Amino acid sequence: MKKMCMKILLLSIPLLMALDGAAIAAPEQEKVTVLLDWFVNPDHAPLFVALEKGYFAGHGLGVEIIAPSNPNDPAKLVAAGKADIAVSYQHQHQMQIDQGLPLVRIATLIATPLNSLVVLADGPITSLADLRGKTIGYSVGGFETVLLKVMLEKAGLGLEDVKLVNVNFSLSPALFTGQADAVIGAFRNFELNQMDMEKRPGRAFYVEENGIPAYDELILVANAEQVKESKLRRFVDALEEGVQYLVNHPDESWQLFIKGERKNLDDELNRRAWKDTLPRFALRPGALDQQRYRRFAEFLQQQGTVKNVPPLETWAVELR
Repeated sequence: MKKMCMKILLLSIPLLMALDGAAIAAPEQEKVTVLLDWFVNPDHAPLFVALEKGYFAGHGLGVEIIAPSNPNDPAKLVAAGKADIAVSYQHQHQMQIDQGLPLVRIATLIATPLNSLVVLADGPITSLADLRGKTIGYSVGGFETVLLKVMLEKAGLGLEDVKLVNVNFSLSPALFTGQADAVIGAFRNFELNQMDMEKRPGRAFYVEENGIPAYDELILVANAEQVKESKLRRFVDALEEGVQYLVNHPDESWQLFIKGERKNLDDELNRRAWKDTLPRFALRPGALDQQRYRRFAEFLQQQGTVKNVPPLETWAVELR
């Protein structure tokens, strides 16, 4: 009996040592805080799929995704070192770089423009040339005005040929009530669906088909001083796994997206937007088309939106 007990004890010591070693070796999750650009919507799907599928955790990351109280704050908070990553827009990023903020693009969420100029489908405007003398509503000046200016020029018109009115974010209602004949800044995956649901379908003029260089609508930015931290590369890798699952399993991904506290997003508008946004997600979020980024930056400079275009590697990178 004594020999048997001794044998059990001897066998148990290596097992305990192995278990203890495993506990010591288990890596702790590094915290990563992601600030969204706006309230949660299908544009952010890859982030939530990667979170719910455990891809971030699989790369040793504890990711927290936060919707901002003020959509103007996320990138600025990252620049100030108050968060790790912010969802931003390529044009906004370029303008903030011009202002001296220490930000670097590290990945892309939406790889095509979503912005468009929209009119009522059953209205008299069938071409951009028909906008002469018309009222055009906008939400945010600056970039939207630049888009409109270039699109009008392509049709032989100028800003002086139209009347601009700020409709805040009531783009579709402005068309419905006749406050505006057209609106610039309408996202094709949301406003067009909203108008169709109201039985007042819209006609869109896409910016990239009317003189505007193609650009990424939604990107991820990090602080320039932290861009070499390994957790950012692991974050982008996990995000790519999320995108891959998303495009392969859109229905299952939708269920992940509306899980838990996000169940209030399960409505017709978001379901339609989900379907229309799927083909626009960046399949390789971390990849950087350097020439495309330089071309768009130079376009913004030519339009007077930014004064300078620094060396690309200082504001947009492909993490290694």
